[in-house]
Amino acid sequence: MKMVLVAAAVLSLAWAPAWAQPAPSVKITGVITGFFKDTELEVRRPNGDVVTVMVPVTTRIGAVANRTLADIKPGDFVGSAAAAGADGKLHALEVHIFPEQMRGTGEGHRPWDEPSQTMTNGAVDGIAAAASGTELKVKYAGGEQTIDVGPTARIVALVPGDRSLLVVGAAVTIRAAHGLDDIYTATNIQAEKDGVKPLS
Repeated sequence: MKMVLVAAAVLSLAWAPAWAQPAPSVKITGVITGFFKDTELEVRRPNGDVVTVMVPVTTRIGAVANRTLADIKPGDFVGSAAAAGADGKLHALEVHIFPEQMRGTGEGHRPWDEPSQTMTNGAVDGIAAAASGTELKVKYAGGEQTIDVGPTARIVALVPGDRSLLVVGAAVTIRAAHGLDDIYTATNIQAEKDGVKPLS
């Protein structure tokens, strides 16, 4: 009996780390085809697949408004998705201007969606002209990055949103937890607002 109890204890400990791990985060993009019971969002992805995403009351919902480089000022807190170029520089895909109340959100420099992509969130410490556009020096706790912002980079301001944006036909970009039960649960939704599409 003692050996059985010990074996059972060891087995339970071996499984514990797996159960304790958080559900992996995935990105879902597409167009809303339905929103049911104020909790179940149906989204058609670009490949035609339709997925259902649970939207709890804790889900953060926002949108974006189009901006230009002229709207970025020294000291602004920004985030930039960028890709590493053959020249060794980071080239912005998108630049997001955060509202002051979101200063510090996700601060730092880290890998992003694709192997060669990064996300850098920090304060603008310098703006300079460059041959290919404009260079932003983005400073964060523990370091800084210089990001080349060319004419094709999308520049937006993050603006508040709510569940009223979750309507049929609206484009969305969703960050969701994908649980062991194969259910998607949204943690963050960026939705189309006033005809402005969310970031990809």
